[in-house]
Amino acid sequence: MKSFLSLLILSLFFVSCGKAQNSKTNSESEIASNKFDDEVYDRAYFASGCFWCVETIYESVKGVEEVYSGYSGGHTKNPTYQSSNTGKTGHAEAVEVIYNPDLVSFETLVDVYFGSQNVTQQNGQGPDIGSQYRSIIFYQNEEQKEIIETIIENLSKDYEKPIAAEVKAFDKFWMAEEYHQDYKVNNPNNPYIKNVSVPRFNRFKEKFPELLKPEYK
Repeated sequence: MKSFLSLLILSLFFVSCGKAQNSKTNSESEIASNKFDDEVYDRAYFASGCFWCVETIYESVKGVEEVYSGYSGGHTKNPTYQSSNTGKTGHAEAVEVIYNPDLVSFETLVDVYFGSQNVTQQNGQGPDIGSQYRSIIFYQNEEQKEIIETIIENLSKDYEKPIAAEVKAFDKFWMAEEYHQDYKVNNPNNPYIKNVSVPRFNRFKEKFPELLKPEYK
C-alpha cells in the first residue's frame, strides 16, 4: 500500500497532459490540413486520453500521412485548451488522422485505437482524468459504425468490465493550439512525455510491430 507521501510525490511528478501555455493560434495547422487531397486521403477521428500520446501513436502507423491534435465531441464552438479542460464544453482531446486508404484501412486504425489504450477506463486514460480525456471513437458513415460496433462486440468477450469508449457520429474537429502539434517531438524532455507518453507508445510498438513505419521500429 503506497504511503500518502508516495502518492503525493507521484501526483506532482505525473503532470497532466496539455498544460496551458498561450492563447489559441491554430491557423498554420488548419491551412496545412486543408492542403491534403481528399481524392487521395481519408480522415478519421479518435479520442483516447491525452492527444500528445495519441498523435504519436498514429503518426507511427504505415499509411498514415499526418496527425493533428484538437478537440471534438462537444457542444461549443471554437474550444480552446483552457475551455475544454473545464469539462463544461463537452469536448474531448482528439486527433485527426489523415491516411491513405490504399495503404491502411479504417478497420486497422480502429484496431490501433483499442489496442493502444486501457479500453475499460472510464472518463480518462492513465493519470489524465476527466471528461476532456474520455475515449470517443467517431464514425462518418454507417460502414464505419458497423466496423466499430463489430470490433467492440468481439473485444467485449475478453473483458469483464464494459468497453468505455463512446461511439459517436462525427460532427466537427477543432484544431488545437499550435504548441500542441507534434508536442512529443518538440518537447522530448517534458516529464509527462518521458513518463506517460513514451511508455504508452512503447507498449503500442510491442503490440503492433508489423504496423510501424521503418523509422519508428
